[in-house]
Amino acid sequence: MFIVNDYMLAVVLCFVTMLCWGSWANTQKLAGKTWRYELFYWDYVIGILLFSIFLGFTLGSMGDAGRSFVADLKQITLDNYLSAFVGGVLFNLANILLSAAVSMAGLTVAFPLGVGIALVLGVFVNYFGEPKGDPVILFFGVALVMVAIILNALASGRMNSGGEGTNKKGALIAIVAGVLMAFFYRFVAAAMDLNNFENPTPGMATPYSAFFIFSVGIFISNFLFNTMVMRYPFVGSPVTYGEYFKGRMATHLVGVFGGVVWGLGTALSYIAAGKAGPAISYALGQGAPMVAALWGIFVWKEFKGAPRSVEMLLTLMFILFISGLGAIIVSGAN
Repeated sequence: MFIVNDYMLAVVLCFVTMLCWGSWANTQKLAGKTWRYELFYWDYVIGILLFSIFLGFTLGSMGDAGRSFVADLKQITLDNYLSAFVGGVLFNLANILLSAAVSMAGLTVAFPLGVGIALVLGVFVNYFGEPKGDPVILFFGVALVMVAIILNALASGRMNSGGEGTNKKGALIAIVAGVLMAFFYRFVAAAMDLNNFENPTPGMATPYSAFFIFSVGIFISNFLFNTMVMRYPFVGSPVTYGEYFKGRMATHLVGVFGGVVWGLGTALSYIAAGKAGPAISYALGQGAPMVAALWGIFVWKEFKGAPRSVEMLLTLMFILFISGLGAIIVSGAN
């Protein structure tokens, strides 16, 4: 299987993770013109699962290093299967709750609140689960990224001061989503032997098999979580499976592509975690809101005609964001 043995290559893969996690939502934006989120989400989940299978039989099976994808699946112990599977269930629940919180409290409130909690708490959980890197520099970098996310929220709030109203229930759901999001990564990482991908401990998973089991957890739990949201939506009227099957093929493919993009980022994060450590891999990936902000600024023109105060907030945001990412990278080299 493909294994990363160089720290800087691991960092590059983490940057790709950040780009993927910050970009997949564009597919939701495209499909959302004619397609409810609950219906889009099924295609998104299917895309993740299909990509995990494709990756397992390609990068996960090539070369002589480590165990091949199928051979690895056959020898994983039940507790490690459950750990990766639970990671998928937690992620799916967190992601659906975060989307609901955005619809209730607005993107400006819910997204920074949920992702911010997930970033800070997730780095703590993953670092103390598998310590790698200088903790002082790492947490300093995380703090800078966290401030950058807050500045992005302030800038968005000034642009949408008359639009999205704050909803206490939505904010509370965002907090719950952030806590759940902070733990999913660790459950999957715990199923892998992060110290030796070439000769993994018997019974433990490689990144490719762990990612596949994680994806199965997302897919199976979606029959419960997304079906409930379809029947009892947080916003809007209920939707049915009949509406899903009436969707155009092009619309379905947009959602599947969104899942592939997110899946690529997640898989690369786990592949890089063996060299960079799960805390650094997770922290770099959670810079995704800044990538999403770039899409909003330069492609969707969400800040067009912004006052000078907003432009200053955005400039400071990117300075702190880049500085924070630099500190996180340096922490892993020590």
